[in-house]
Amino acid sequence: MKTLRCLTAVLCLAVPLGCTQSPAGDNAGDAPATTSKEHGRVAVVVSTLNNPWFVKLAETAKARTEELGHEAVIFDSQNNVEKEASTFENVLASGFDAILFNPTDADASVANVRRAKKRGVPVFCIDREINASDAASAQILSDNYAGCVELGQYFVETVGEDGKYAELLGLVGDNNTHNRSKGFHSVVDRFEGLKMVAQQSADFDRTKGLEVMESILQANPDLNAVFCGNDAMALGAYQAIEGAGKADQIKVFGFDGAEDVVRSISDGKIQATAMQFPKRMAQMAAEFADEHLKGRREFEQKIPVAVELVTPENVSQYGDYGAKE
Repeated sequence: MKTLRCLTAVLCLAVPLGCTQSPAGDNAGDAPATTSKEHGRVAVVVSTLNNPWFVKLAETAKARTEELGHEAVIFDSQNNVEKEASTFENVLASGFDAILFNPTDADASVANVRRAKKRGVPVFCIDREINASDAASAQILSDNYAGCVELGQYFVETVGEDGKYAELLGLVGDNNTHNRSKGFHSVVDRFEGLKMVAQQSADFDRTKGLEVMESILQANPDLNAVFCGNDAMALGAYQAIEGAGKADQIKVFGFDGAEDVVRSISDGKIQATAMQFPKRMAQMAAEFADEHLKGRREFEQKIPVAVELVTPENVSQYGDYGAKE
């Protein structure tokens, strides 16, 4: 198997504190700013802080932004598009100079990014993309499809070419959900003996993963494996499987590289995951925002960051949301 190579949380509520709107105003269009800021204010807006992976993403973005000499504040969208929209309104009214953004919905989040762009505030998307190529200054994204192609190959090697499996999908409005599923199925669907007997969304949530998996097990007690679109759902699925006394029967596969799942792979509980690099992506976004504040205006629109397969054979090389030094 060739491994791909490449490339709590402090939740702060925005308070305007007398800040005014950007002097660019709503009619500023997309004209680039001519001033440079050594010390700016950066908002870190993430889809949820109810997942340690996103906590790491947010905290790393904040820490790197502060290292570069700027103020940074974390905001939690709570996986709610309306909450996300109100956060953007508050951030823009409060005079933030840049936004590091982990979108909630690939389509619904576009309007928020366009609103910021119109006001002259650059937005750098992290991990999740929006369905527009002319709104964000840059989008830094894991190569979800390729990562799940490799995960699918390992799935077949481990489970075999015959058996029954289930799939837990993430948020239906997130492109990561679809890209991971498509990458996985591009491999697994070639094997007619592998039958998907259930496919349900658990919203990238551990508790929902537990509940959905319990329901799937009731209807499919002879299941051989489950592929989960992220590690939070994988942990919930494993909990349900263990509770049903089927931990030796059903192999669990995740995606993210969450610290708990890396540890579970070491312990022989979860079979494999695909390691994303939230710290790398968050640091890159913070550095781009810093460069923008200091005058840079041209960025590649989509910047892919490769993921790496983590298995019992190489798990000792990983930890703390990335590869060990």
